Amino acid sequence: MEKPRLSFWQIWNMSFGFFGIQFGWGLQLGNMSAIYEKLGADPDRIPFLWLAAPMTGLIVQPIIGAMSDRTWNRLGRRRPYFLVGAMLASAALFVMPNSSTLWMAAGLLWILDASINVSMEPFRAFVADKLPEEQRTVGFVMQSFFIGLGATFAGALPFLFSRWGVTGTTESGIPLSVKYAFQIGAVVFLLAVLWTVVTTSEYPPEDMAEFERRRREKRGVVVYFNEIFSAMREMPPTMRQLAVVQFFTWLGLFSMWLFYVPAVARHVFGATDARSPAYTQGQEWGNLTFSIYSITCFAIAFALPKLARALGRRMVHALALLCGALGLYSVYFISNPWLLMLSMVGVGIAWASILSMPYAILAGALPPARMGVYMGIFNFFIVIPEILQALTFGPLIRAVFGADNPNTPLYMVMFGATCLVLAALCVVRVKETAAPVPAAAVLQADETEPLTVQEAAQPVPSTGLVDGTGADLRER
Repeated sequence: MEKPRLSFWQIWNMSFGFFGIQFGWGLQLGNMSAIYEKLGADPDRIPFLWLAAPMTGLIVQPIIGAMSDRTWNRLGRRRPYFLVGAMLASAALFVMPNSSTLWMAAGLLWILDASINVSMEPFRAFVADKLPEEQRTVGFVMQSFFIGLGATFAGALPFLFSRWGVTGTTESGIPLSVKYAFQIGAVVFLLAVLWTVVTTSEYPPEDMAEFERRRREKRGVVVYFNEIFSAMREMPPTMRQLAVVQFFTWLGLFSMWLFYVPAVARHVFGATDARSPAYTQGQEWGNLTFSIYSITCFAIAFALPKLARALGRRMVHALALLCGALGLYSVYFISNPWLLMLSMVGVGIAWASILSMPYAILAGALPPARMGVYMGIFNFFIVIPEILQALTFGPLIRAVFGADNPNTPLYMVMFGATCLVLAALCVVRVKETAAPVPAAAVLQADETEPLTVQEAAQPVPSTGLVDGTGADLRER
């Protein structure tokens, strides 16, 4: 079917749900570690309490991707999953700040993360479903815009509530500024996704009989596991090398996400007690500075294609990772909270590259017919380091830094910076494949593969590195 071109506002409407999804995701990333500490968690227990995120991503995303590929009903193919995920996530967001115990908060995080994955996973395929090839770059850029916008508001909202005079805490010690931010986030999440569901329709399968036949043929977990194990055995060398890069990159990112806000509260604001006003101020400021890296990411993403043409993708990615490492290292030397803005600029440069460059390098090494399944496998090298961190970092922190060490969050941020340096060094070893892959083949494979796993914690923004001819995927 030849798909009609959509107007700017039609693309805006179909992407607007991402604002709500990213709002919820940003609130989770910026506040859950501090909420855990408020509820009595020791710093060395925080990684284990975050285990929900990688486990739900590993399980939920492949299932939802496969299900949405084989769904068609009155709401369409992807929209049923947007809506169900938004309803569950909004409920979890609303209740989360009322948690009275640590394990209540941890259980709600499982529900929240699973629900966000249900809403988020089908959005990438939604662009390929709706837009003609020449407009897909616009579609991904629009998603990137809402990623940055949602994360920015989520990071700034608790700080703004505090500045508007909101004080006090819940009975369990969670600041009211955080509670109100979560509850507003719940409403924003649901309304933003509803806007996309109501204003955007979906195209039915061209051949419904063929669609039903393929849906019946691809049922069962055995088909899924056979395909994934076969692809892993035949993994291209470039992908194996990038897997190491991804492992260290995401180990560093998760260390930052888990420990940056507590490190700001304790190291920069001098808080010694998680229930003290100084800790709350540090938590709010840490969330505000988190929004800076989201803004930087969106601004820098548009410069990456030109830099890659001039320096090569590997060099650009290595330099960007080093910028992120320097940003995190600088936290150790900072006593003025305003300087943390500059730290997050460095992280934002790294984040822009992390969301794009590895995939641009990888695309040229993958067979188009198996693009979807290999992108799914690539996601494992994001999830595995987080699971490893959740299961092992608690005992390691106690052994290396001692139990209840107030400087643990700062030391773990420094560890994250070191992981980014190691990732930058590993990028240099990656050998890019010269064979170009047409963008049409990439998108077609992504639409038809039974496995459509999200590549990252957030969708990959378009960088212009994959064009209509595949010319920019050649080795540099």
